[in-house]
Amino acid sequence: MTTLLTGLVGSGIGFSLSPAMHEREATVLGLELRYDLWDLHALGASPGDVGDLLRRARDAGYRGLNITHPCKQLVLAHLDTLSPDAAAIGAVNTVVIGEDGFAGHNTDWTGFRRGLVDGLAGAPLDRVVLVGAGGAGAAAAYALLDLGAERLDVVDADPDRAARLAADLDPHRVRGGRLTELPTLLGHAHGVVHATPVGMADHPGQAVPGNCLRPDLWVAEIVFRPLHTALLAAAAEAGAVFLDGGRMNAHQAADAFRLFTGLEPDPSRMYAHLRELVAPEVSRAPLSGALSPHPIERM
Repeated sequence: MTTLLTGLVGSGIGFSLSPAMHEREATVLGLELRYDLWDLHALGASPGDVGDLLRRARDAGYRGLNITHPCKQLVLAHLDTLSPDAAAIGAVNTVVIGEDGFAGHNTDWTGFRRGLVDGLAGAPLDRVVLVGAGGAGAAAAYALLDLGAERLDVVDADPDRAARLAADLDPHRVRGGRLTELPTLLGHAHGVVHATPVGMADHPGQAVPGNCLRPDLWVAEIVFRPLHTALLAAAAEAGAVFLDGGRMNAHQAADAFRLFTGLEPDPSRMYAHLRELVAPEVSRAPLSGALSPHPIERM
């Protein structure tokens, strides 16, 4: 059986869970697949070398590569085709290598969308606050608009970046703002999405003040290592329903796996595997809750 070659390009990815998730799902489906880490530092490469790395992967027979920080935007210049959603978001995290060259996709937005639908079915989307206007934030914003969010307030440490994202996506429904506005905005919101590195193991802290959380405000987290972040602990204490970042991660991985292999993975199985991989944090993490009114459309 021929081994299907896939991998991940990025910086500081030595502890990535992607190889385990993709390879285990492939084994369950009876596919011989190898998922390699192409760490820029280990390769002695710079972010600007991403095009050369794509060509090396093509010449070595790879079917595709996931792309992560800091190459999600730099890779755009080296692609032959680009999906409409990736073009709208302005970032690519999955490149399929085929006869027609390099095809760029974004499964971050579909991963967030599917995760939100699965984990917070019924969450009202009349008014949502998004904290963080980077790549993950842009993907989440695109997903929220696709789900029908009526008003999206984006706040970022760089207010110009938040304003640019609002203008690029939908200036009628999206507004960019400053982090200092967060308490006021949350007072009128139905939900909040956190999309910054704050809360990760190497970036401890909490970007959304706990005293702004309340039982009728749902909370969605992008960070998944650990699964139980300080923000989610505060949400639980406030009585708010919440979504951990593992669901987005599992769904984006499943969507990339589908693009690479043509096979249908099981996102629930991949999510369960992810929770096993981060078991020390999972043991302290209550599962996300669900709401009943105004069900989110299922994808």
